[in-house]
Amino acid sequence: MRLSWVECGTLWVYGMFMRLAHPLLRRKLRKRAVLEPGYAHDVDARFGHFEGSAQSVATLASGAWEPAPLIWVHAVSLGETRAAAILIEALRRRIPTMRLLLTHSTATGRAEGAKLLQANDLQTWLPWDDHASVQRFLNHFQPTAGVLMETEVWPVLIHTCQQRGVPLALANARLNDTSFKQAARLAWLSRPAYAGLAAIWAQTAADAQRLTQLGAHVNAVIGNLKFDAKPDASQCTQAAAWRRQLTRPVVMLASSREGEELAFIKLFCASSLSGKANIAINNASASASASASASASASASASASASASASASASASASASAGAGGSGVQCLIVPRHPQRFDGVADLLRAQGCVVQRRSDWGGELDQLVAAGPVAGEQVASAHATRDAGDNAMNATNAAELANTANSVTAADAPVVWLGDSLGEMALYYSLADVALLGGSFEPLGGQNLIEAAACGCPLVVGPHTFNFADAAEQAVDMGAAIRVEGMQAAVAAAGALVADSGRHASAVAAARAFAASQQGAAAAMAEAVAQLLPLNG
Repeated sequence: MRLSWVECGTLWVYGMFMRLAHPLLRRKLRKRAVLEPGYAHDVDARFGHFEGSAQSVATLASGAWEPAPLIWVHAVSLGETRAAAILIEALRRRIPTMRLLLTHSTATGRAEGAKLLQANDLQTWLPWDDHASVQRFLNHFQPTAGVLMETEVWPVLIHTCQQRGVPLALANARLNDTSFKQAARLAWLSRPAYAGLAAIWAQTAADAQRLTQLGAHVNAVIGNLKFDAKPDASQCTQAAAWRRQLTRPVVMLASSREGEELAFIKLFCASSLSGKANIAINNASASASASASASASASASASASASASASASASASASASAGAGGSGVQCLIVPRHPQRFDGVADLLRAQGCVVQRRSDWGGELDQLVAAGPVAGEQVASAHATRDAGDNAMNATNAAELANTANSVTAADAPVVWLGDSLGEMALYYSLADVALLGGSFEPLGGQNLIEAAACGCPLVVGPHTFNFADAAEQAVDMGAAIRVEGMQAAVAAAGALVADSGRHASAVAAARAFAASQQGAAAAMAEAVAQLLPLNG
């Protein structure tokens, strides 16, 4: 495709701006590396300088590698890398001789991508989108064909690949309304980029329509690769073993973003402390009744009856609290970005919570779930007391117990689990009875909900799911998800769902059915990639 003189000029100005931004990018990477050391690795490779790089293709100059196509897949971050993993597996089945060149833009994406490499595969950073960096990258690796995942459209990269005859496709393509409007405002830059792609395979018809309006040629609507993902079996097994021993349902805030944790934990703590107060008051009343019954009668059976009445009263109060959303459930929060793990832990402690981090669970959680319901509660209580300080009060009569119910002690502090690990979402979703979808309670577009459904975890989603609009609507329509207007409604909906065993079982079944409903994209996309290769792969 030949560019107009206006488009050529726009592309040249853009490329020069990107070249002049090198110092700013290097400074940004140094700052990011403070929290995520992976950003300091092999920085020069981002600008097409591979001297001394761990990834070298000197051997590729020999004829020994010539028959094997080098298929380049770019997955910017963690989510795209996991989607790419599904495609890469299908590509290896379709093109057994292929070698993989895997590129990323984030440290988390690169760390996850390293798990996908086999012998003779290569991994590096995506080149910065200026003319010189892109030229050096293509000269060095000489890919046979390239695949960009989901939303990655880089004008200089696409134009240079087109000039050099390297077919570059956009796979699992999606484009929400916000991104569409932004691209439309930069039409002189975005339209040639979309039109320069060798192929585009969209997730949904709505995505295809928006892409077409930007000048793209959409070859097919294939669906979302993530429906073909299989949850990690070992993680699901471990979660199932833990769940069999837990005495309370687990409510999870999944892939949470800034602002969501605070809103969630305030509601959880308020409900939790209210529930503890109700239980304490009921226990106090039951205790007084038991004492009166014991004084009035010397019969052992009368005392046992009073004790049973007290237990039943406390149990009923706990059930009511669980329905309210806080007390009676175990709270689990998994932040979206690893650099926020420590900050979220501090935030939870500042709200009076006892934090048990996944990185510290080790044998502790195993002890809790393996010890059984009664001993497990004792283990949890011991950990909470150790973390918050031993400030528990020993009340001796009904009045003292009622007063204690209205005060907050360290022993009353709610215990919150913090998922501070990467690559274990299948574990967390399989452990949870219901999950609130992060990114959907702030105007951030939501996160992928397909993995939760595949693990049989029902979802509560907020009003902002524009990143996965089609999947979110289908999940709601099939009963795999509940749509609410805000965090308060979400906490209430989650509590009501776990309190109703029949309704919860139906939601679990609906989640699994939703996940299975649209599988098959991986094989179709692998075949489409193969058609881009010389002699069709």
